[in-house]
This record gives sequence, C-alpha cells and structure tokens, in this order.
Amino acid sequence: MTSNSKIMDKETVRRALMRIAHEILEKNKGKEDLCLVGIRTRGAILAERIQKYIKQIEGCDVPLGILDITLYRDDLTLVDTQPILRETLIDFDLAGKKIVLIDDVLFTGRTIRAALDALIDFGRPSHIQLAVLVDRGHRELPIRADYVGKNIPTSIDEDIQVVLSEIDQKEDQVIVKKRGQK
Repeated sequence: MTSNSKIMDKETVRRALMRIAHEILEKNKGKEDLCLVGIRTRGAILAERIQKYIKQIEGCDVPLGILDITLYRDDLTLVDTQPILRETLIDFDLAGKKIVLIDDVLFTGRTIRAALDALIDFGRPSHIQLAVLVDRGHRELPIRADYVGKNIPTSIDEDIQVVLSEIDQKEDQVIVKKRGQK
C-alpha cells in the first residue's frame, strides 16, 4: 500500500455502516432487546450513525450508550501520566440485552478487551457482539468482529486513520499511512 492511501470515502463509509445496520438486524432477528454501545470517541459517532440507520429500517430507536474505557486500558501508564476521563453514558439496564459494541478500527484486540471489562461492570447482557468499521488484522488477543465494514490488511508499520465529519470537521474517509507520517 502506498503512503497516505485513501481506502474509504464518504459514500463507502455510509454504505458500510448501512450494511452493518442491516446485518445487525438480520442476525438478531429484529430490534427486540437490542442495544448499541459505542466506544469513545469514534466508535460512539459510528454507533449514533448505525442507530440512525436502524431507525430508518425499523421505524424506531434502539437504545444507545457511550462507553469510556480509559481506566480499563492495560497500557494506561504508557499512554499518559494524566489520562483524560470522559463520561460513560449508559442509561439502560444491560441485563438480558443483546449488546452490539461498536468501534472504528479493530487492531490488536486490546481496546475491545478493555471495553468488554468496562461493559460487564454495568450489567450482564445475554450477548455481546462487535461491529467495527475497519478490521486491520494483527490480533494479540483472540477477539474477532461479528460485523466489519471493510477488512484492510496492513503492515505493522502502517496506521489506519478514520476521519469523521463530526469530530474532524473534514469529509468522512479512511486513510492508511506509514506510522509517524502526518
């Protein structure tokens, strides 16, 4: 892959998220007991979009939560001496629910492991499924996504950058670039 390769554009991202919304509804036989939980920050934005697409398909909302995993990370001391904590917003009971955990990129699996630990502290769902916009491989833990927007094989010296209009004030896109490049 060349440096700074645009892999997904705005329309590709939209189609991938719409397809994921359809797959979630199909696998779960509708919206009964279904809840979405996005991992801050980009996973939360993607979860909001998937919730919107599910509403377009089904005609009603499914509960949406936002999860901050900062204190559950196994690399917390390596990331920052003063981590920034953000609010977790889950205002529904997880017990017996089918939870779809949503993030932007699946890489080593460590973020998802932290999210699973955090989620279980809020209750005991009947199922937890994982949806990601991009799966780039290189797993360190035995974690796989149930729903994937796009598989993008990368080398270990490449990074995936997900750009979302709500956060980055730029048009949606997914870029692969050499590590350390701007």
